[in-house]
Amino acid sequence: MNILQINSSARSTGSESTRLADEIVARLAAGTDVTIVRRDLAAQPHPVLDEAALQALFTPADQRTAAQAARVALDDALIAQAQAADVIVIGAPMYNFGITVQLKSWFDAIARAGVTFRYTAAGPEGLLKGKKVIVAVTRGGLHKGGPTDTQLPHLRTFLSFVGLDDVQFVFSEGHGMGPDAVARARAEAQQQIAALA
Repeated sequence: MNILQINSSARSTGSESTRLADEIVARLAAGTDVTIVRRDLAAQPHPVLDEAALQALFTPADQRTAAQAARVALDDALIAQAQAADVIVIGAPMYNFGITVQLKSWFDAIARAGVTFRYTAAGPEGLLKGKKVIVAVTRGGLHKGGPTDTQLPHLRTFLSFVGLDDVQFVFSEGHGMGPDAVARARAEAQQQIAALA
């Protein structure tokens, strides 16, 4: 089994979402022959999708400059990791009611028409099929199931768009609400991890 772990916190150390993602990967890897690839998007930031990147992506491969080819190759590497994974574990903290810029850059990199999704007469079809995704969602407040949880619909919509429909979420909320809330959140997350298939 190949596990791809995506850590999308802005912090490489001390991140609750990364700690939780580490625990999920350890649970999945226990007693199993696995290969684990970890990508820390804070330590290895991926460039944002800007005008130069768009020009590179929309230039035919045989007409790209060396700089354009190098930029596209950065996205190609992330796509290849996602394609090779059987399980993708994403550490996804909530920042200002949404996903981090680090995770958005990863999403932008792996969303490639004709490679990870395609448009058909019946509508878009995701091509990253047959994979399990587990998302470790951490928040400072309590948002699950409420109107302020704009993060979860974004995650579900994007993952489904590229064919990742088998998604489970592990929640750990209330980390900004004091030590007792943090202890509760971690205990509840442990129960969710123990219940993972």
